[in-house]
Amino acid sequence: MQASLDYSGKVVIVTGGGKGVGKGISERFLSLGATVIICGRTEPEQLPQIGENTAIFSSVDVRDVDAIFSFVEHVAAAHKRIDVLINNAGGAPAADAATVSPRFSESIIRLNLLAPLNFSQACNTVMQKQTSGGAIVNIASVSAVRPSPGTAAYGAAKAGLVSLTTSLAVEWAPKVRTNAIIAGLIRTEQSHLHYGDEAGIDAIANTIPLGRLALPQDIGDACVFLASDLASYISGSTLTIHGGGEKPAFLGAANVE
Repeated sequence: MQASLDYSGKVVIVTGGGKGVGKGISERFLSLGATVIICGRTEPEQLPQIGENTAIFSSVDVRDVDAIFSFVEHVAAAHKRIDVLINNAGGAPAADAATVSPRFSESIIRLNLLAPLNFSQACNTVMQKQTSGGAIVNIASVSAVRPSPGTAAYGAAKAGLVSLTTSLAVEWAPKVRTNAIIAGLIRTEQSHLHYGDEAGIDAIANTIPLGRLALPQDIGDACVFLASDLASYISGSTLTIHGGGEKPAFLGAANVE
């Protein structure tokens, strides 16, 4: 059987799949025929849709363990299968590590590390019973592999998520593959909150070798590949999507002729 990117008949869960990066991921799977179920605390004003294929929304606080398992059980019962889980929900506002409250740090780690672990565990229970198994993709960040000043707990959680990915790939093989994406700077509808106005976004883009921020669709393209049969021998890996990375700071400071 020839491997392909056809997701017809496949059921895909995308956490936080209604906006930003998650929306881009959802739209890519929808475009390939998948049944996409997204979840979050609030329903987006407009559900991701490609042609007649529209995402299905469920209200779930991904930090609530009982809500996660109930949601996954409902999806499995309603659709008779779960083929792909994309652990996308996450994020963190800026906070000074010296003064931030411990409760705040715990909530960031719960959202960015424990929620993906709990979601993965719930979906693995379903996937292990399927002849076709399943695939899990964890959306991490460059903050996992470089300093993350202002979002220290977030960076630590994402580093943990990368480590978790490698461990689950060993524990849950051969039925379930797990991989991670280390995402760089991404342009979404909220980019101005992080990078400023258009001039600020352009200035940041100029620091990236490929000359632009990623688009949500770029992360979606990587997800549909890693979850597909084309990646059937890829597990426990991390795919870095950052446009070539950041130029070393010393290059701009050096004064060698």
